[in-house]
Amino acid sequence: MKIAIAGGSGFVGKHIAQYFAREGHKVVILSRSEQEGYGNIEYAKWMTDGADPAKHLEGLDVMINLAGKSISTRWTEETKKEIVESRVESSREVYKILESLDQKPSVFISASAVGVYGTSEKETFTEDSAATDEDFLSDTVQKWEQEASMIRDLGIRTVYARFGIVLGEGGVLQKMILPYKLYGGGPLGSGTQWMSWIHVTDIAGLMDFIIRHDEISGPVNMTAPNPVQMETFGKTLGEVLNRPHWLPAPGSAIKLALGEMSILLLEGQRVLPKKAIESGYTFIYPSLERALSDIIK
Repeated sequence: MKIAIAGGSGFVGKHIAQYFAREGHKVVILSRSEQEGYGNIEYAKWMTDGADPAKHLEGLDVMINLAGKSISTRWTEETKKEIVESRVESSREVYKILESLDQKPSVFISASAVGVYGTSEKETFTEDSAATDEDFLSDTVQKWEQEASMIRDLGIRTVYARFGIVLGEGGVLQKMILPYKLYGGGPLGSGTQWMSWIHVTDIAGLMDFIIRHDEISGPVNMTAPNPVQMETFGKTLGEVLNRPHWLPAPGSAIKLALGEMSILLLEGQRVLPKKAIESGYTFIYPSLERALSDIIK
């Protein structure tokens, strides 16, 4: 297959690109910067003056859009505007590219997020749950999916890959590990907030599964089948690292340090991958301990 990935230079994108390249597929990474390809991976410039990515995408089978400004930064009003606009603009650019192709890909996968459900300590969310606009993140995800949905009008099967917290070498896990390595790890806030996580290997595996199963469309929760509360996550991380889990980080201090972005750590949602399970996907890392043990070797 020929697979294009917008945003393929980031933490998740690199893993997905390398996964499909190892499987023998041709991967085209759409990037704003000039980069040299290697193996089954080539780069094509996009969203810059003079860029013509479409000429690299003839015969395309799959389009994946992961492009968007990172949310792991303090949310000033300007930053929030950039977070929304980067996702909307990349989705519109993908639409223009796919519309111009004589041969359309069979499937389009847009990154999304479980934040679309809002936050709760009591509810359990699946793809059947309603979206909400109770906070900045849920509102952003709805705008993101709405823009991506336009690609369905091109007759392309469209999937919204609603990511949970992605664990792997690099990414957010490295920031979580540091306090434990310094013997200062402990619960964040109340510790009762839910963390719906997934190993980055299962992100790639589940995307491959989605591509090969034509019956899957619409929202798909990209989370492991066993979400945990933050207290359990911290204890498990400490055990895998052989470090104590003892020093709490008060929610008030985290809010002071991170501002509105602190919602990512202090609030969460219990999300289950109903569609993946019912469709027959087998998770490689269904348990947190197994996932962390693989990453922290």
